[in-house]
Amino acid sequence: MNTKEKILDTSLDMFARLGYTAVSIRDICKQVGIKESSVYYHFKNKQSILDELINRFTTIANNMMSQFENGLTDGQGSFSDGFNVVADCFFEQYLMDEFCNKVMRVMLIEQFGNDDMRTIYKEWLLDKPLQIQSSVSKALINFGVIESGDSEYLAVKYYSPIYFYANKWLFSGELTEENKTAFRESAYKHIQNFFMEMGGK
Repeated sequence: MNTKEKILDTSLDMFARLGYTAVSIRDICKQVGIKESSVYYHFKNKQSILDELINRFTTIANNMMSQFENGLTDGQGSFSDGFNVVADCFFEQYLMDEFCNKVMRVMLIEQFGNDDMRTIYKEWLLDKPLQIQSSVSKALINFGVIESGDSEYLAVKYYSPIYFYANKWLFSGELTEENKTAFRESAYKHIQNFFMEMGGK
């Protein structure tokens, strides 16, 4: 890992544990084992480190959202199989991905004192997932997988418990295998109950 990547990796780890505001360039340098001048060779300031992390996250998240949509329309297997692929992708490669999870933790901490971070947090933890789920709900209704209903309401009904379980198991404390397992059990049980309540086929 080169120096730039070490700075990013260390910064993200510290931001996710302590919050962006609480971490200084000096703290980062001490942890990486470099002089402050070395950081400024790669980054203008601490904000530019955060910007780079957010940009990388946004690229990953955008690609992930495209995968969600494609997973339901690729014509492979049944619609419910496609839905399970989407859920698995969202859980394993987004919420429980080490990099994405840490960035989301930073968003969660900093949203209370930073308007930009609050906007990003709202977009990627609330608005985007609900938009995707609303589209999924419309498709589920059109394909006759579930009975008709308000797609936006169904999106909230589906996603709210997942958001709750993510906060309970994935964003609170260390991201351990035990917590991942607890999240999976809770989330997949919710999905099963959701389809049963919706008359899923």
